[in-house]
Amino acid sequence: MQPLERKRTAMASASELAAVPTETIVSPVVTRFAPSPTGFLHIGGARTALFNWLYARRHGGKVLLRIEDTDAKRSTQAAIDAILDGLDWLGIHFDEPPVLQSQRANRHAQVAQALLAHDHAYRCYATTEELEEMREGQRAARQPLRYDGRWRDRDPAEAPEGMPFTVRLKSPREGETVIEDRVQGRVTVSNAEIDDYVLLRADGTPTYMLAVIVDDHDMGVTHIIRGDDHLNNAFRQLPIIRAMDSIEGSWPDPTYAHIPLIHGADGAKLSKRHGATGVDAYRDELGILPEALFNYLLRLGWGHGDREEFTAKEAATLFDLDGVGKSPSRFDMKKLHSLNGHYIRQADDARLAALVAPRVGSDAVNGVALLTRAMPELKPRAKDLDELAEGARFLFARRPLILSDKAAALLDEPARTLLGCIAGRLRAEQVWTTSALEANLKAYAEQLGLGLGKLAQPLRAALTGQATSPGIFDVLALLGREESLARIEAQALGSGSGGD
Repeated sequence: MQPLERKRTAMASASELAAVPTETIVSPVVTRFAPSPTGFLHIGGARTALFNWLYARRHGGKVLLRIEDTDAKRSTQAAIDAILDGLDWLGIHFDEPPVLQSQRANRHAQVAQALLAHDHAYRCYATTEELEEMREGQRAARQPLRYDGRWRDRDPAEAPEGMPFTVRLKSPREGETVIEDRVQGRVTVSNAEIDDYVLLRADGTPTYMLAVIVDDHDMGVTHIIRGDDHLNNAFRQLPIIRAMDSIEGSWPDPTYAHIPLIHGADGAKLSKRHGATGVDAYRDELGILPEALFNYLLRLGWGHGDREEFTAKEAATLFDLDGVGKSPSRFDMKKLHSLNGHYIRQADDARLAALVAPRVGSDAVNGVALLTRAMPELKPRAKDLDELAEGARFLFARRPLILSDKAAALLDEPARTLLGCIAGRLRAEQVWTTSALEANLKAYAEQLGLGLGKLAQPLRAALTGQATSPGIFDVLALLGREESLARIEAQALGSGSGGD
């Protein structure tokens, strides 16, 4: 469809928040999230779902889920499952079972017939060839590509008998349509720009534009919160709502709130070229916690003063459309990782261990108790679950240890000799705790006239195969006496120095 020319009315105040229309809630709020099941749950869709969920919770209303699966060729059960799984992972739950749009085609057609019977719609017998010829003429004249209304006022009797037809909306041609959008402000479109689009195809199936309006009405939706790429659709859909209200009554205009899209760091609309765009990828591939993504999406276009961190309960108490900005937000992976690190540090150790174990390997799955004990030392350094897993791998490494290049460089001949001396001293240690081990090795470093780091560096390489790790005394305590001594002695003897 041709984009509509929209006019935004300038407001008196320079403040964006002051420019947003105010609203009085006079009935129970009902919002909805309506994804198309043609792939994963996009990060932008997840934010839309979140804003709908929060707004309904904020006002004590309901949030509903509708699966817009009318595109039979592209809609799949796997995609529906992925969407439901992603929403559940984020903690976004709905108040009623999902509605499948494909199962409501008869109801959509019923509304189209009512519009037809009351002269708000008409049969169009234009052929595909005629419509393409019309568009070619418009292109040549550099005119907007719109249906020209050739069957709007013609008698259907003029059509050849048995000729297929579509049903088109008889859109108003005079005046203009104004939407007081809760995010975008007042937006106006001339009715002359809204063409008579198809409601029912020639095979009798409803179009998206009709189905959405009928479903929103029948589900009792009061507030439509969605991406601002749908703002043009609102102007095309309102004539259906108002026509049906004149026929039946009780078809009120919904309250609209069109949220700016999410952009990548380069300012372009977020897409695959910017990296992961599906919620499942942030969970499975990038190791992001659901509470971190929830909080990040919340702050991506909405603000409450200078505050950055919110629990779901706090967000549901504070969220309102007044805090949603008009400008697109830029997705910042560095900021998401920083926030994720914050939530990792706050997370329960046993929960983190269960999440990290499959990323470490089969030995870790059977050693979750050890992983849990290690979490207080591992999680302060990690920004995602993969970093946690990487930091934990030394716990389950098999001898001979594979050394990183940096670790191997630390284990020269003098260092191996020193490791042999350390092993002998530690074998005599009766109390294998971090405090006892620290006291022992600090005393030994002083005896040798060395800084503690001179002992810790080769020890770290011998124990973990890496040049960095949690505190060396914690590593010794976590590995335990026998495993620690076995690793140290293997490197002292030069029998465990594999490279990676």
